[in-house]
Amino acid sequence: MTASVLSRVDVHPVLDVPLLRDIIHPSRELWTPRELRELTSFVASELTTPLLSILEFDSTRRWWARLGLTEGVELWLLSWLPGQGTEPHDHGGAAGSFTVLTGELFEAYRYPGGPVRSAVRGVGAAVGFGAGRAHQVLNNGGVGASSVHAYSPPLVPTREYPSLADIPRDIPPLPASRLPLEQLRVLADQEGP
Repeated sequence: MTASVLSRVDVHPVLDVPLLRDIIHPSRELWTPRELRELTSFVASELTTPLLSILEFDSTRRWWARLGLTEGVELWLLSWLPGQGTEPHDHGGAAGSFTVLTGELFEAYRYPGGPVRSAVRGVGAAVGFGAGRAHQVLNNGGVGASSVHAYSPPLVPTREYPSLADIPRDIPPLPASRLPLEQLRVLADQEGP
């Protein structure tokens, strides 16, 4: 790979292997929900040992580590202690995915105008979703859980809601402009997933 291509990809030092660099190649500008699901599933299954070596749990907040970042996709590892979770939110028009690496996660989700649905996601369960979906993810179990997440385009701000019943009929579209990798790095370091 040339230096210019390498500089357009950020990869966690523990996961800086050709395999990961190849699958999050910077030439792909936008990823579909299916491609994101395949990505998180592949990373969780093929890079399990290095993921477990960096995994941490924090009793004060959900913990996360950025695994990879290009101008087209962001990839994260998150941990969830019992009782930790998110507020109901959408992903600002970005597509997303998550795969459960360890433990079990409860997800309640809703598409605009549809009913609230829920599912328990166990180890290996992978979910890809489009821009019009809102959800809430919780660890309702008795042991810590972890998951691999991906979003495209990267670092689009999420919107939180009082409940899933409060999501609007239409999720507003994505911003017209994309940020360069240098600005995405700063945002990722400040905000996390």
